[in-house]
Amino acid sequence: MNYNTDTYKRELEKLGISISEEQLEQFISYYEMLIEKNKVMNLTAITDFDEVIEKHFIDSLNLFRFADLKADKTIIDMGTGAGFPGIPLKIAFPNLKITLADSLNKRILFLNDVISELGLTDIDTVHGRAEDLAKDKIYRENYDICVSRAVANLSTLSEYCLPFVKIGGQFISYKSGDCDEEITNAKSAIFLLGGRLNQIQKFEMNDNSRSFVIIDKVNGTSKQYPRKAGLPSKKPL
Repeated sequence: MNYNTDTYKRELEKLGISISEEQLEQFISYYEMLIEKNKVMNLTAITDFDEVIEKHFIDSLNLFRFADLKADKTIIDMGTGAGFPGIPLKIAFPNLKITLADSLNKRILFLNDVISELGLTDIDTVHGRAEDLAKDKIYRENYDICVSRAVANLSTLSEYCLPFVKIGGQFISYKSGDCDEEITNAKSAIFLLGGRLNQIQKFEMNDNSRSFVIIDKVNGTSKQYPRKAGLPSKKPL
């Protein structure tokens, strides 16, 4: 099928991102695999090509506004779901070393197929809950950046994500534009987990308000965190 990719290219140019025809084909293949698998598995409520471009691909790549993605950094995408933001980041920035983590194995199997079909390298997947994976020394405090588009309050997300970040690294949470109260309520949790709020970057994207909450990892996370499965969401710090 032929797709009009002019709008996508213009949006990428606005972000200062340039991609090759091969990378563009990878994005299209990813879209087609996503829509095909979505027929039998709930991956996305958005299926129109232009909407997926805007609300999944461009939204994922907006991270480039505020993070140096041209360096050889290690990134873990926690609660990646259908692969956002990790797969778009990997396609656009092949230099990144990325781990996609999700608690549902069916999604991990889909992502493995995408990685294989697109010929991506230096990207792996791991099936498990954040509460369990963060206790494993393979993953704990081993990444330059942890990103998440998962829908959870920032206190809970910080407990899930900050344990994966090495000291000197960052946890970057994708949020809607209206998140001030949520951030205020999360400050004590961020401190407890070894983090420090760096900045909140708010911007408009085609009439949608979006935010990046950028948290620096300044101290090691106590071994008592994250707490056992379920507690971070039921009883946020």
